[in-house]
Amino acid sequence: MKMTFRWFGENSDSVKLEQIKQIPGATGIMGFLDDEAAGNIWADDKIASYIEKVHAAGLECEVIESVNVHEDIKLGLPSRDKYIENYCTTIRNLAKHGVKCIVYNFMPVLDWLRTDLARENPDGSSSMYYDEAELEGLSPTDLVGRTTGKSNGFSLPGWEPDRLADLEKILALYRNIDEEKLLENYKYFLDGIIPVCEECEVIMACHPDDPAWPVFGLPRIANSAKDFDRITALYDSPANAICLCTGSLGTNPKNDIPEMIRHFGKMGRIGCLHVRNLKHLGSDRVFRESSHFSSDGDLDMYEIMLAVYESCPDTYIRPDHGRMIWGEVGRPGYGLYDRALGACYLSGIWEAIAKGSDKSR
Repeated sequence: MKMTFRWFGENSDSVKLEQIKQIPGATGIMGFLDDEAAGNIWADDKIASYIEKVHAAGLECEVIESVNVHEDIKLGLPSRDKYIENYCTTIRNLAKHGVKCIVYNFMPVLDWLRTDLARENPDGSSSMYYDEAELEGLSPTDLVGRTTGKSNGFSLPGWEPDRLADLEKILALYRNIDEEKLLENYKYFLDGIIPVCEECEVIMACHPDDPAWPVFGLPRIANSAKDFDRITALYDSPANAICLCTGSLGTNPKNDIPEMIRHFGKMGRIGCLHVRNLKHLGSDRVFRESSHFSSDGDLDMYEIMLAVYESCPDTYIRPDHGRMIWGEVGRPGYGLYDRALGACYLSGIWEAIAKGSDKSR
């Protein structure tokens, strides 16, 4: 297991590389260039500059996140071939600098979705929150304005301005796209990029829908074991893999996260994991993001880490969204303190599992 930490770059993150380096057990980052619009080629020199800074801090950068898929690809428009070609160039450019895993998603228009980015918790901390009832009467445009307006001045992954500039126009285009058509367009995308990934020895890791159900009538196809069985079958290659996000999948209590890890881990189809916890509040469609501690949420971190240890022990892991604690101000979900606590907690569980396994032998 390689413990990593998400980093947005020196000009776009309240967290510094030297702080990440000081987290016990952290060996690298999951990186992100948040100023690159979907469909653009990630330039070789920009990638080199970013990764050189990471290496200079004594950290690895083998996973890159949010190489966003252009909406024309998801919609199956004639222009998709140009954007797929650009995506292939980005894959090659990243591979030249040692990137081994690329995280992306195939969610139409809207990425992860919350109704509050800083709901106060009983302990005085704040965290991201979702209540389906609070969406009633809101248009997607209303929600975008409310969400981006509470970002503390930081960009939000998946909510980039270029992606949302023509929101109403793009939403209208999806009226004729159902799940099967979206899946067909997904296969076309994979057919175009996976041969390049195999050539470059790069794994594509698809992030689940968040939350794990359709929103605003948009189709969603990546939120259950059945969904990911279909996705991995679209192109049968180890390069067509999953970013198994426990928090995204955990929004649906019917998803058995440890079983999913074992299933896809033994298939060799887990590229990396985002590990976090959440707490449902009296309804399957109301939840808040909690600390990583098992008893603070609905997910059993011990069972999750045990499943990783047993089925994909060499994978990349990062602590995902954290609360804002101790007066910290930063990008919602991506402060330093609570995620650092989460990293240490997960590493502690891993050490206990590994030492227990050694003794049992």
